Amino acid sequence: MKLKTRLIIAFITVITIPVLLSVTILCVMGRYQMSAIDKAYEISGTTVESFSNSMTVISQVTEKPYKELNEMARKSPQKMEDATSLEEFNKKLRGKKSYLLVRKEDTIIYVGTEMEEADHVILQLPEYGESESTSKNGVYLGGEVQALVKQVDFLYRDGDEGSAYIVSDVGNMIPEVEEFLVSMVFCVILVLVFTAALLIFWIYRGVMQPLGKMQLAAKNIKEGNLDFELNPTSDDELGQLCRDLEDMRKRLKDNVEEKIKYDKENKELISNISHDLKTPVTTIKGYAEGIMDGVADTPEKMERYIRTIYNKATEMNTLINELTLYTKIDTNRIPYNFNTLSVNAYFDDCAEDLAVEMESRNVEFGYFNYVADNVKIIADAEQIKRVVHNIVNNSLKYMDKPKGKINLRVKDVGDFVQVELEDNGKGIAAKDLPNIFDRFYRTDASRNSSKGGSGIGLSIVKKIIEDHGGKIWATSREETGTTMYFVIRKYQEVPIHE
Repeated sequence: MKLKTRLIIAFITVITIPVLLSVTILCVMGRYQMSAIDKAYEISGTTVESFSNSMTVISQVTEKPYKELNEMARKSPQKMEDATSLEEFNKKLRGKKSYLLVRKEDTIIYVGTEMEEADHVILQLPEYGESESTSKNGVYLGGEVQALVKQVDFLYRDGDEGSAYIVSDVGNMIPEVEEFLVSMVFCVILVLVFTAALLIFWIYRGVMQPLGKMQLAAKNIKEGNLDFELNPTSDDELGQLCRDLEDMRKRLKDNVEEKIKYDKENKELISNISHDLKTPVTTIKGYAEGIMDGVADTPEKMERYIRTIYNKATEMNTLINELTLYTKIDTNRIPYNFNTLSVNAYFDDCAEDLAVEMESRNVEFGYFNYVADNVKIIADAEQIKRVVHNIVNNSLKYMDKPKGKINLRVKDVGDFVQVELEDNGKGIAAKDLPNIFDRFYRTDASRNSSKGGSGIGLSIVKKIIEDHGGKIWATSREETGTTMYFVIRKYQEVPIHE
């Protein structure tokens, strides 16, 4: 789950869960408190609507006392002047947060509370008969009083008008209602705290687990330990960050391994070049000393010594050129000069040069061209010539037959021109064939100093052909010979439609 989705869910949950739980608690506790109020104040029929209206609740609370007062005033008006009877009745009202006032004509004859509390109420008391129609529900006195007054009008035995009032302070809420509101506030706060804690734990767990893994991974990378795997446990933003960190680790590990391989190859190259240069240098030194010591005492010997020195110097120059080209290949800085070449003209010249060289080495050379005159390729003439000569020199290097033979074939294969160089050398073992284009790779048969070679000749060939957009491969049979193949895409002119 994405972090954005988690936050949206958390936001919705923070809103919905507290509301639902608060409503549920409100219903449960409301029913309980209504039942408690009914029992405590001896009323019935308390509803949520009346419970939320203090006037209605107070009116219900004093409903029974009001009926009793009305009955007492109607049947026993003499008790309305009896202080004892009035005090007993007032005690019942005090338990319901109300008190009694009794008036005879214009005189207050009984006050069931402190005079300071009753002064403002007395000033606003309705006159005899004024609240007859509303006496059951009471009359609200506003201003500083904030009281609900229920009035009972009656006649004393002597014929004087009298009024009894049940006064309830609306400003002082009954304890059960106050407790209920306090409990509700507490429950809502508790629900909010619980919901927030639960969501924080959920988000914290979803965030800290991948963060912990990434911290450990970063520590390993810092210490140079790249041999581990960071598996993302989620499909969110942190999971994507884990995958990016894992990709970075893999790339760092590949770079380290590539650097180790590069250093190893450089050491191997230096070792190979040093070894391969040592042989011609020793030969040159030996023949030069022979000339200096007068061993070459005849013109024929002198010519042979000089020719050997020249050949070994040429061999050294070839090795140095290969090293220079290898450096350019390693930094992708081979200086290509691409041109449109006629296949027949180019390979005819190439075959002519090879024929002269093979003749000097007593090797039979065959050239077969099956391509039409108009076929062209886009290539670097010098680099393709290097490819052909590197392959031929490699064949000559491992030629083990008394009469060597090399064939050059050029074929048209659809969109490509295919060049084949076949020899009758000792061949390459099947286990070595897939690796012959790797840098510094030498078959077991070529590891002696007499064969020479830096081990990068065929890797250079592969690089050049691939940079031309082509492909190179080989087939071979031991003791029979090897055939090298490479293909280069034809040049095709795109017609311009006017």
